[in-house]
Amino acid sequence: MTDNNELAQIGVVGLAVMGSNIARNFAHKGHTVAVYNRSPEKTRTLIAEHGDEGSFIPSETIEEFVASLERPRRALIMVQAGAATDAVIDQLADVMEPGDIIIDGGNSLYTDTIRREKAIRARGLHYVGTGISGGEEGALTGPSIMPGGTKESYESLGPLLESISAHVDGVPCCTHISSDGAGHFVKMVHNGIEYADMQVIGEAYHLLREAAGLTPAEIADIFREWNKGDLDSYLVEITAEVLSQVDEKTGKPLVDVIVDAAGQKGTGRWTVKAALDLGIPVTGIGEAVFARALSSSLAQREAARNLPSGSLAKAPEDRDAFVERVRKALYASKIIAYSQGFDEINAGAKEYGWEIDRGALATIWRGGCIIRAQFLNRIKEAYDRDPELPALVLDEYFRDQVTECLDAWRDVVVTAAQMGIPAPVFSSSLAYYDGLRAERLPAALVQGQRDYFGAHTYKRVDREGAFHTLWSGDRSEVEA
Repeated sequence: MTDNNELAQIGVVGLAVMGSNIARNFAHKGHTVAVYNRSPEKTRTLIAEHGDEGSFIPSETIEEFVASLERPRRALIMVQAGAATDAVIDQLADVMEPGDIIIDGGNSLYTDTIRREKAIRARGLHYVGTGISGGEEGALTGPSIMPGGTKESYESLGPLLESISAHVDGVPCCTHISSDGAGHFVKMVHNGIEYADMQVIGEAYHLLREAAGLTPAEIADIFREWNKGDLDSYLVEITAEVLSQVDEKTGKPLVDVIVDAAGQKGTGRWTVKAALDLGIPVTGIGEAVFARALSSSLAQREAARNLPSGSLAKAPEDRDAFVERVRKALYASKIIAYSQGFDEINAGAKEYGWEIDRGALATIWRGGCIIRAQFLNRIKEAYDRDPELPALVLDEYFRDQVTECLDAWRDVVVTAAQMGIPAPVFSSSLAYYDGLRAERLPAALVQGQRDYFGAHTYKRVDREGAFHTLWSGDRSEVEA
């Protein structure tokens, strides 16, 4: 607690687990923190259980809360995205003064953030949509933080956010992303990459289990070994922990008693929808989202249980060699997922006029967040070499890595198809790679079809301009 005359450097509205942990994190770093929750009981619980961890100023009304903040006032909202966030924004804006800063730390849709920032700016306030990754533990010990908003607001707010973020090699995992909705857009795509990363790990596990006949405990040991090399990451690390866990009640591997239906909160779907609007192929992320949807279609899956499989191949004879091929397929697919995610971020920046440093994103994702991984250093180096890199997979390092994995990747995709084991992200990522490198694609035929039924025109390889064939007439070609 603190004395009655002291003002807080930062305030937190919404004291569920994430909000409480963020507030405690600020306090642990020596900041005085104002705290407020719509239900006063949560405020009292925080103070009763953690009030001795630092300097807190509790309030039971929004007016008291704002009055307890030093100027410019900084209020971080940690409530459910949507209507609840809009309600709190309105409450704060009504009692704040020009120059004060409202920070939205929830998983808000970036278009909502663009709308809110414009409205709040018109009232003389700053609005900072901020992506925060790392879950409950990261909120307390150091998350990756992705704030948008104005440069002016970051000058005031940045040092506070950087102080509570994770740090890697002494560098805070927090940087100003760009204006209005950029922070939430980047966090959205981060989550989309997370979907793909988790799915390719799941596909690798499934292949090792179903094709190689390995037990969860054996696969856990394989993931531990993989975590010492190029695949070193938080998700690979926790995968080994999950697979080695034994259910206390049944004595079975825990993974075998968990219902195989994956949930989702929406950011993966948002990533795919935004990519569709921007015209950017994020096939790995899309297939990961669809894989979760399919897993949750339990009634359909039960009804389809006896669908014929056709002739299936036998398991690979050399199990150790197959394990290594799966590792390479996993690494190559992971590279494609990140490459596509960074493509979407680049397209979003161009569409909305954001200046986003893709190398800086790789830097702040190295710690605190769910997709933290050793190879993010390689991504940073790639964008240092060429800030305008057309696609991550075109960087010399990543091109060489994929080339080294390519034969194994193809073999694994073929094996999965021949054995009837679904591997949608492995397969679609390889198809994307082959499409990207192809000299000619069947899109020429698609354009011919579109021109035939809808007179949509086409371009030629040997002349400038748009053309149309008179399909229902003498089939002569005319300039459109």
